[in-house]
Amino acid sequence: MKTLENCYELNFSKINFIERKIRITHPKTILTGASKTGKSYLIYDFLSNFKSKDYIYIDLKDSRNNLEEITDNLDKYLRQNQITVLVLENFSFEFELPYCDNIIISTNTPKSIRGFKNITVSALDFEEYLLHDNRHQNITQSFNNFFKYGNLPEIINNEEHKKVQRLQEIIKLQAQNDTQFEILKLLFENIDEKKSLYQLFTNLKNKIKISKDKFYETCKTLEINKTIYFVEKYNQEKANKKIYSYNHSFLNSISHHKKFKNEFTNMIFLELIDKYKNIYYLDNIDFYIKSKKLAIVGIPFFNSFLVKSTLRKIYKIMDEYEIKELNIITVSNDEKISHDTFKINVIPFYEWALS
Repeated sequence: MKTLENCYELNFSKINFIERKIRITHPKTILTGASKTGKSYLIYDFLSNFKSKDYIYIDLKDSRNNLEEITDNLDKYLRQNQITVLVLENFSFEFELPYCDNIIISTNTPKSIRGFKNITVSALDFEEYLLHDNRHQNITQSFNNFFKYGNLPEIINNEEHKKVQRLQEIIKLQAQNDTQFEILKLLFENIDEKKSLYQLFTNLKNKIKISKDKFYETCKTLEINKTIYFVEKYNQEKANKKIYSYNHSFLNSISHHKKFKNEFTNMIFLELIDKYKNIYYLDNIDFYIKSKKLAIVGIPFFNSFLVKSTLRKIYKIMDEYEIKELNIITVSNDEKISHDTFKINVIPFYEWALS
């Protein structure tokens, strides 16, 4: 039982955990979410409530761990050592779960099991990022780094010259092979674009050998584990969907071709996903929250004089869909716009994200 003995020796009492907006509060919990969003640290925080003799932590991706030994002996080992907390990291449900008072699972394959609570772990929102960022003393510096290097907890305090390299490594770690890596790159390169899967497939097919079924299947998997999001146009299911990544800075890490507006809009989207169940887009409107009669538009460098014609188009759509409020999110502009019918807010991202 060498694998189980070594796993039982692991002690997480000295892990430095920084607060998140979500925690593990249920004794039977399944964590899902994209790579490096902080699932493991939520588990370490949960384990800090117990003595090390009470839990066993098994990472199924650790090549030192013998799956056959775990499968054959886990139930007996838990009983022999009176273990009350079982953690299975990177678990793909290869074997039947034994009995244990507390079972915490992290997995790339979302699964519903009776008696278990499911939690999807997103990367840091801007408010959480500020709690983690101990290098910068003002919000402008923090915003600049958040925009440039993204929302993954481990990137924040990396050395500046290593951040892009680490982001590239994280993309490669997610890909099971070269084909999947090319699919991820293609999707990240098209954030905030309206593209059909067929268009994307056609572009990729000209570059590598891949079947349509394999491409569609991979995109579906990436959508299920929240690596990629596809946003529908409201009331038009057949219209091309807009593509977003769980980390807006991946685009900057794989391409020298700058798409500032696309990254900025993706960053706005990520502040919305845990707040609203249904998010759509409309013509000239980045995000439409029907339940709140709210429209959100990203205009990084807003100038009311220069965007008059754009605003007229937005107002027309708002009138058509009975939208009452418009939030224009900028990099740093803060402006008052009065309108007879609509409430218009022009707000810097960091102010909006923290409000």
